[in-house]
Amino acid sequence: IGIVRYNPFSDTGGTQSFSMGLLDGNINGIVITSLYGRSGNRWFVKEVEKGKGKGVELSKEEESAIRKAQTQHS
Repeated sequence: IGIVRYNPFSDTGGTQSFSMGLLDGNINGIVITSLYGRSGNRWFVKEVEKGKGKGVELSKEEESAIRKAQTQHS
């Protein structure tokens, strides 16, 4: 498990958004992202295969969460 908290929008305060990588020993799994803004909260789930997005591009925060999850597993 690797978690990265951040603030993606200039009109909100704090680091209430996050990306969380949930991976197995082969760097396969999912990354969950929650983007918090004044008008609401959006959730995204992307499949991860061998440390890369499976058919989708990953944000820099999602990639960071995956790297953290790999470090936790080592």
